[in-house]
Amino acid sequence: MLTESNRWIAALGLFLSLSIFPAAFAQDEKPEKERIRIGYSVQSTTFSIPFLAIEAGLFRDEGMQVEFIRTPGSLAPMVLISQDVDFSIMSAFLLIPAAVRHGDPVMLGGFSTRFTGTALISRPEIRTAKELRGKIVGVQRPGDAVERNARFALRHLGLDPDRDVKLIYFGNNEVLWSALETNRAAAAILSPPRTVWARRAGMNLLVNIADLKIDYQGAALTTRRAFMRNHPNVTLRTVRALVRGVHFFKSRQEETLGILAKFFRTNDREALEELWRLNSPAIPAKPYASEPAVQAVINHLAEADARYAQHKAVEFIDSGPLSDLDRSGYIDRLYAGQEFTGKSQR
Repeated sequence: MLTESNRWIAALGLFLSLSIFPAAFAQDEKPEKERIRIGYSVQSTTFSIPFLAIEAGLFRDEGMQVEFIRTPGSLAPMVLISQDVDFSIMSAFLLIPAAVRHGDPVMLGGFSTRFTGTALISRPEIRTAKELRGKIVGVQRPGDAVERNARFALRHLGLDPDRDVKLIYFGNNEVLWSALETNRAAAAILSPPRTVWARRAGMNLLVNIADLKIDYQGAALTTRRAFMRNHPNVTLRTVRALVRGVHFFKSRQEETLGILAKFFRTNDREALEELWRLNSPAIPAKPYASEPAVQAVINHLAEADARYAQHKAVEFIDSGPLSDLDRSGYIDRLYAGQEFTGKSQR
């Protein structure tokens, strides 16, 4: 049994250990997670990189189990802030307002800045700008990047978006395609694989958005700053798995097509090959968020709310984990031909 003196010594030892080493105890309360959840807001190629990395076993290589969760675009920031997901693939247009209000959301990297493959597509009977006049053009949500692209495309055709056509908000890509198919819209902004289906149905490509050379940060890897602080190792491993996912996309076409078939729920070989052909050169091997492209989003937001004009792109980007990988030479070695070792997670 402990004597009274020994009890006091034990109590004093515990007090001193808690006082001198509080950081160690705090860290124990936040152990590194081995299971994470990644959200995504759009069924689009550049949003599919985490799914590709999961299916190729790249997270398994990192000792991690990942759940990939579809979240409605407008809700994606709140799902991240509420900690229902640890990371999310969303556009800077969605991320920045949430970051301004809450301070915690941040971009770790980016997969797209030029809307590769996105186009203004019209029904078969609408072949010219003149024939589109007075008709309905389908977009997703008020003020978002899709509406912005539609306005740029319409002006490129010599049409006034506010007077010459009627912009109608249909929601996501799937609903836009349905609206065009069923003649509820005369034209719409579409991205692959739906652009392939539209071409096959005799529809017309009026404007290729990539030809307009609009810099705009689309798909971005996002998380919370608090999560980065509490789980730095998981954050680094996640970034590394996604960097390998980009490399897998670029270097292993057949396996990538099989995984994209699952993601898009289609076995349409022509559409899948076009997805790969367009995006393979466009997705950056070193997927940094682009400061000019993020600034373009800020400028876009400032058109509706002048308060955004005081912000700079660097406020919303933390490239630390990606920069660490880059400086170590890891990415350069990856593209120098090191052997791929991924195995299926499932």
